[in-house]
Amino acid sequence: MHETYQKFSIQAKSAAEEILDCIANNSHFTINCHYDADGITAAGIIAKSLSRQNANFHLKLVKQMDQEIVDTLSDSIYDTIILGDIGSGYLYLLKNIKKSKKIFILDHHQINGDVNEEITQVNPHLHGIDGGKEISGAGVTYFVAKSLDEKNIDLSPLAVVGAVADMQDKNEKRELNSLNSLIVNDAIEAGLLKAERDLIIYGRETRPIHKALSHTMNPFLPGLSGQEDNCFALLSSLSIPIKDGDRWRTIVELSNDEKKKIFSAIVEHMTSKEVSASPVMTLIGTVYTLINEDMWTSTRDAREYATLLNACGRMDRPSLGVAICMGERGSTVKEVANLLSEHRKSLASYISLITEKPENIERYEHLAIIHSEEFLNENMTGAISSLLSSSETFEKNKVIIVLAKTKNGEIKLSARGTDELIEKGLNLGIILQTLAKRYNGNGGGHKIAAGAQIPESNQENFLSDLKNEISRALSE
Repeated sequence: MHETYQKFSIQAKSAAEEILDCIANNSHFTINCHYDADGITAAGIIAKSLSRQNANFHLKLVKQMDQEIVDTLSDSIYDTIILGDIGSGYLYLLKNIKKSKKIFILDHHQINGDVNEEITQVNPHLHGIDGGKEISGAGVTYFVAKSLDEKNIDLSPLAVVGAVADMQDKNEKRELNSLNSLIVNDAIEAGLLKAERDLIIYGRETRPIHKALSHTMNPFLPGLSGQEDNCFALLSSLSIPIKDGDRWRTIVELSNDEKKKIFSAIVEHMTSKEVSASPVMTLIGTVYTLINEDMWTSTRDAREYATLLNACGRMDRPSLGVAICMGERGSTVKEVANLLSEHRKSLASYISLITEKPENIERYEHLAIIHSEEFLNENMTGAISSLLSSSETFEKNKVIIVLAKTKNGEIKLSARGTDELIEKGLNLGIILQTLAKRYNGNGGGHKIAAGAQIPESNQENFLSDLKNEISRALSE
């Protein structure tokens, strides 16, 4: 094992031993995890692990770490605090929690503040490992859970879901690398996961072939994306049966020859539209299948599972996502599927509002600022910025910044970069950490994806400095 991986593993084992000591001393735990899909899977892993140890705990999903939450944690009846997929960017706040509390941070975000030896922190960045690419928050919690008890290896598929939810599969062959690959190996060896090269199309387990193809938005396929009839006609022209008796066939039921025909036809279709076919290559990559999940269900494919959980967070129902991670199925999954449908409609509506109002977009050489404060739900800034950043037609290779107003009147923003900009020296997490603190707010994240929340009165000056900092980073 790579030396840095060993150091990280040792740190995870040490934290697990401390947690076991707390359990032995009848500690009462409060768990706070981020409300996105990675945080939800982290919450599921922590909660499942502690419940197996018969520990007393209370679980909460949070959007961010701020002074109000820190005060609540400090004054709570719980003597042990576990922060999952959140915390490392807020060390300057957490240092104010009462010394009588034992704090564990299991996070993969960039660290902001002085590392306090009184806080047990498991974070890949402490060992020179990039938490934005090599391991997710769920992955960090998995390494600790595995050290708590080897039986927790059965939670490895959840960590895989967390990693793809955090888009850590943006590598060659769309596979998970580094520490993530160790988790994948655990899951495969335990007979819980299958990893294979295949078509990556959303709904490959659950949707009729033509519907799955028409719902493909990343990459966007002109004439096919959103055009169900055209997708149906394409499949018919290839003489590919789309039904097995009375039942619609799905992508996973196609033979290799049928998949090759579909892929070639999509490339030919893109060429006929005089559009670059290169984005189509992202439709082929590593697919992660959770073997113990029932066939034709949305929790069998890791990416589809992740999408379900993401909808739970963005639609203010993260507890539903945790329930699924803890093993709930049936009516709970159906409820989340309905939530996902609402989420998709909301995304489409917001994208339309943004593209129909170009006057709300500030465009500069290196970035585009989307002023959606008057209509965008604060929970959707991350999803919208990610969609726009990955679009082939919207402000290509720029930092995309999306703004919304929170319920308490503050300004929330999400920023997304590209791999090319990161290679030029951009680090959005550090920039937003520094500027948000300067303007009495909170911020941070990864090099390529970060966010912040600031008082509305500071918005104009904040954005001016943000524009300058991004330009300076890319110029240097």
